[in-house]
Amino acid sequence: MFTFTSADGLTIHVHTWAPSRPRVRGVVQIAHGMGEHAARYAHLAERLVAAGYAVYAADQRGHGHSIAGTPGDLGPDGWNMFVADMVALTRILRDRHPAVPLVLFAHSLGAMAAQQYLLEEAELLDGVALSGATAVDGLFENIAAAGGDLLGLFNARFQPTRTDADWISRDEAQVDAYVADPWCGFAIDEASMATLAANGVDALAKPTAVPANLPFYIMVGDRDPLNDGLRLSDLAVQRYRDAGATDITYRVYPGARHELLNELDRDEVESDLIAWIERVTG
Repeated sequence: MFTFTSADGLTIHVHTWAPSRPRVRGVVQIAHGMGEHAARYAHLAERLVAAGYAVYAADQRGHGHSIAGTPGDLGPDGWNMFVADMVALTRILRDRHPAVPLVLFAHSLGAMAAQQYLLEEAELLDGVALSGATAVDGLFENIAAAGGDLLGLFNARFQPTRTDADWISRDEAQVDAYVADPWCGFAIDEASMATLAANGVDALAKPTAVPANLPFYIMVGDRDPLNDGLRLSDLAVQRYRDAGATDITYRVYPGARHELLNELDRDEVESDLIAWIERVTG
């Protein structure tokens, strides 16, 4: 693990996994979701290392080792700083690994941040993979219709529920591990959520241009409540096509819920993702 200092002085902790060989075939930056932390991605990271990649995953501000206060508190202008931290880490990794292809893998809230990242800094990346992706404006319309009840909205299709986290996976062991983890299961602060919602309507809903040659990999479960029966992930994919993206792989896993990397078919999910990363990094 190493740390870097964010633009507002917050210390961001970054987990690292690296192969023993002196030259890596590529770099993968992981951005986790809301109410979790980077160590949960160790299984994927170890498989990527075995394939020759260096992997870096920050505990995003307000999460894991990067909590300064209460879990989920991103601080002043927290949502925009959350995105800026992701960009800052990419620049650090570019300096560490010059002339090596770099792919961003982002899940859920991390995928929403990645969508904002791409509006200004897409040229930093050689590929972007979005897990649990959704059209942010549509998601917040659904949240508003549910009276702001996130868990109620996310668990609505899985009644009767065994836990408050049934929506993340069909794998009960993974759900139980999530529920038992003190660094999991919380929301970001209201001000940051409001900024994200506003950005979702004002900018993320209208990506005007992306580099035509930037490869996208969008992976979702067809039972993921965030994409509303694929309606919102379909919309997100179409928006990137309309913005000029010509290399989009859109992969849907039948029966899967929100956390594809913790689903019953996780080995298949990881193998598909790694195969795509190998393709785009040459």
